[in-house]
Parts: sequence; structure tokens; C-alpha cells
Amino acid sequence: MVACMATKKVTVTIPEDLLDEIRAEAAERGMSAYVAEALRFKRDRDRLRELSDWLQEEHGPLTEEERTTAFEELEGLDAEHERRRATGTHGAGEAA
Repeated sequence: MVACMATKKVTVTIPEDLLDEIRAEAAERGMSAYVAEALRFKRDRDRLRELSDWLQEEHGPLTEEERTTAFEELEGLDAEHERRRATGTHGAGEAA
């Protein structure tokens, strides 16, 4: 069951070349859904950046070893997401 969310129509100005690039990608699900997803992603990234900044203020910056470990873990996650996207599969109870 899909929950119905209140929506509001807005007008935005987007560079023409960017709009041309994303039209084909957005065609299947629609431009509004594509833009909403992009805005949610940006909002989540901004919140993550705020958390990261706060953690660094509280606990100091990451060491080079911590940074390397984090990037290795992210690369592993990216590879797993790409594998799942390519095969169209994901395990029960796991996000795609």
C-alpha cells in the first residue's frame, strides 16, 4: 500500500543542459518523483554533514587510519549495492 502524501506544485529554474540530461532518466517514474528523490537525498546529505561536523567538534577529527577504514567500508557497500542493482536482487529484509 502506497501512502498518499500532500504535495505542492512549485516552479524552479534548471540549467537546460542538466534538464536534458535528466529527462531520459526521469521519464519512467516522472520528473516530480525524480526531483523529490534528489531533494530528499540532498537533505539527508546535509544532515549527515551537520552530524559529521558536530562529531568532529565533540571528538576531534578522524585519524588517517579511521578515514582509510571508513572509505574501505564505503567502497565495499558501494560494490554490494552495484552488484544488487545489476542482478536486480536483494536478500529478504534487506534494502535494495
